[in-house]
Amino acid sequence: MQAGGERSSPSASPLDAATTAPQTRDGAGCAVDGEAALAFERLADRPCAVGELARGLPVSRPAVSQHLKVLKEAGLVVDQPAGNRRIYRLNPDGLAELRADLDRFWLSALTAYKAVVEQPEREVP
Repeated sequence: MQAGGERSSPSASPLDAATTAPQTRDGAGCAVDGEAALAFERLADRPCAVGELARGLPVSRPAVSQHLKVLKEAGLVVDQPAGNRRIYRLNPDGLAELRADLDRFWLSALTAYKAVVEQPEREVP
């Protein structure tokens, strides 16, 4: 990710960037863990600084900063300076790209499933 929240590679998607993170993956292939998910959910409520996000989480501010770095590299959050802090918020454009990626994935999975279930039954010898 480059300065200003721009994606460093025009072909990179939020799903691609998120899956390169050294974290566990959920069923959709997105990198997630409990603290990152909680921070992401808090940003859905309102923009805030790292310290605000870290309050109530069982991890340090530096750990929250690392989660935000991954989310920012994935294009899912953006930040802006506010004095000596940075205020993070969800990136609607990145979320729209993630949604489009997930829709393509889901459509592909449903199409493959339909092809399997519509095949004539084969007798087992």
